[in-house]
Amino acid sequence: MAKKKTKEFAPKDFVVYPTHGVGFIKAIEKQEIEGTKMELFVINFEKDKMTLRVPVTKASTVGMRKLSSSKVMDTALTTLKGKARAKRTMWSRRAQEYQAKINSGDPVAIAEVIRDLHRNASQPDQSYSERQIYEAALERLARELAAVEKIGEDAATERLEKVLQAA
Repeated sequence: MAKKKTKEFAPKDFVVYPTHGVGFIKAIEKQEIEGTKMELFVINFEKDKMTLRVPVTKASTVGMRKLSSSKVMDTALTTLKGKARAKRTMWSRRAQEYQAKINSGDPVAIAEVIRDLHRNASQPDQSYSERQIYEAALERLARELAAVEKIGEDAATERLEKVLQAA
């Protein structure tokens, strides 16, 4: 008789869903969908006022993961301090690359987007689409930093902005 594998995630855990960011597992429900009984994680994304149901068996396949460790977040913060990589490709191509990095859910990749799109007061203004992508990345990283360090999202955003100003 095979032992039942313990679940990697449990109710009340914070998790990261790549395309949506940090969520909170409210419960694990059993549902029958088209005649198949399934266990589903019920994940609440408070900021987006959204609830997502993810089959327990598909959680790792879709890239759902636990919050990053403090070490990973430190690496992301160090990435913010780096020099922006100016790419010579067309904006539409770069925008796609940046969006893919944000949707990867990887804090270091998200930090690269923030670093590359950050503008100091002395630099030229961003276009509307650059600003949108920058703000999406900043918000995504701030949410995870807030959850990892158990601080408010505003405090996390402030911390990220201080690191960027000091860079």
